[in-house]
Amino acid sequence: MRSRNLLGTQQEDAGIDMTPMLDIVFIMLIFFIVSTSFIREAGIDVNRPNAQTSESKTKSAVMLAISASNEIWLDRQQVDIRMVRPSLERMKAEQADISVVVQADEDSTTGQLVKVLDQLRLARVQYAVATRSGAQ
Repeated sequence: MRSRNLLGTQQEDAGIDMTPMLDIVFIMLIFFIVSTSFIREAGIDVNRPNAQTSESKTKSAVMLAISASNEIWLDRQQVDIRMVRPSLERMKAEQADISVVVQADEDSTTGQLVKVLDQLRLARVQYAVATRSGAQ
């Protein structure tokens, strides 16, 4: 588009091409999305039991919680024991190297914990049981 100024000469409108900058922003966005590991929280607070031999784990993908009333929480939703295995298999299909940290409340029953661990073994996922350090 051309315009005339007061002296009668023609000038072109100055503009900045934003396309290269937008391309870089979208490439960076894709990079950060692909390189981010998402942690799925259990959805409830659990009073974990103490253990003298506990170890610290820094990276986990899925938190599964068993409440004091034996409710099972996975990915911030309460699930039935029969849905633990299919849910984990679906998550495993999305992320192959998935691992699960089981947070069992100290007032939950051992039977419920054993049922959950059995479902984890059937789903063939790596798992650990969360405890508090014995020093606390």
